[in-house]
Amino acid sequence: MELPPFELERWLDEYEPQADLMLAESGVRSLPADRFDLDVGELGYVIPTDGDPRFRAQIAERYGRSADEVVLTCGTQEADYLTFMALLDAGDHAVVVSPTYQSLKSVPEAIGSVTEVRTEPPNWDLSVDAVADAIRPETRVVVLTNPSNPTGKYLGPETMEALYDLAADNDAYLLVDEVYRMLADDPHPPAAALGPRAISTAGVSKSYGLAGARVGWTVAEPELADAVRKWKDYTTISPPMLGQHIAKQALGEREAGILRENRDHARENRDRVAAFVDEYDLEWFEPVGVNAFPTVPEGFDSGNAFCRSVFKAESVVLAPGEVFGYPDRFRLGFGLHTTELEEGLERVGRHVENV
Repeated sequence: MELPPFELERWLDEYEPQADLMLAESGVRSLPADRFDLDVGELGYVIPTDGDPRFRAQIAERYGRSADEVVLTCGTQEADYLTFMALLDAGDHAVVVSPTYQSLKSVPEAIGSVTEVRTEPPNWDLSVDAVADAIRPETRVVVLTNPSNPTGKYLGPETMEALYDLAADNDAYLLVDEVYRMLADDPHPPAAALGPRAISTAGVSKSYGLAGARVGWTVAEPELADAVRKWKDYTTISPPMLGQHIAKQALGEREAGILRENRDHARENRDRVAAFVDEYDLEWFEPVGVNAFPTVPEGFDSGNAFCRSVFKAESVVLAPGEVFGYPDRFRLGFGLHTTELEEGLERVGRHVENV
C-alpha cells in the first residue's frame, strides 16, 4: 500500500506557518476551552477503546442504530481511514464522487482501484446514472462527502436514497462523510439511517468548532464496525480522554446553543463572501457549510498561481483548486472569526485589483 502525498496538507504546511491570515481553514472558528468542563481526572486511556458505551449509544440514537455499530475515533479523518482499511482488500473497487477531500479517493485507490464520478459547476449536481455506470462487479463502496468539501453542495434525501438503493442492489456500501451536515439549517437524515449498507462518518471538528478535541466516529453495521475496531487497535488505541469529555458536553445540553451560534456565524460570513465574489465577478455555488469554491479571477493562469501570488503579496493563505482536481478554482474557508475574514477578503480583493 503506497499513499501519495496529501496535497492540501503539504500546501498548508508550507504556507500557513508564515502567513498573517488563514483563509483556507475548512471548519468553524474554534470555541474557547473555557466554555467546557475540562476536569477528567486521570489522563488515561478511554476504556473501552472504541469509546464510552453510553456515549456511543447516544450517538447511535441519532442514526437509528445501536451502540455496537458506533466506533469513536481520533477525528473524522481516522474514521474514514479505518473504515476503508476494514472494508477493502486488494482487487476491490470504489466509486468516488468528486471533487472531494483527497483521502476519500487516495486511500481506497492505494488499496484497490477507484472510478471517479466528477460533478461539475455551476450546480455540482450528481447523476445517479453516472454512479450506476461506474459500478463494477468488484465494487465494494460508493464514497462521497455530503455536504461536499470543497463545493458545499448538499444532496437531498431523494438522491441519497437512490444512491443507497444502488449500492445495496450491487452488494456494495454507501460511505458518506457527513462532517459538515449539522451546519445545515435543517439537516437531512444521516446516511446511516438509510439502512445497513450505509456508513456515516462524522465528528465534532467542522460543525461544532472543536477540531482540537480530535473526536470522530464511524457508524456501520456490527460486523464492519468490529473490523474497524480491530484496525483501530493498531492506530490510536482509543479516542482522547479530554476530547471525549468535551464532545459529550457538546453533543449534550449545549448542542442546540453551539449549533445555533455556528449556523448564524456561517450564514453571516457566507453573506460577506457572496458580496466578495459578486464584486469581483467570480462564479460560485452558494454552499452549505463554510467552504466556498469560486473561480480564479481573471489575470491568473490557475488556482495554484493565484494562491501563490496572494500569499506572496498579501500574506493570506487560500487553497488552490488543483488539490481537489479543479485547477480553475480555489477554496476559501469562511468559518473563521469575522474580523479576520473581512481583513482577508480586503487583502485578496486588493491583490486582484492590483494585477
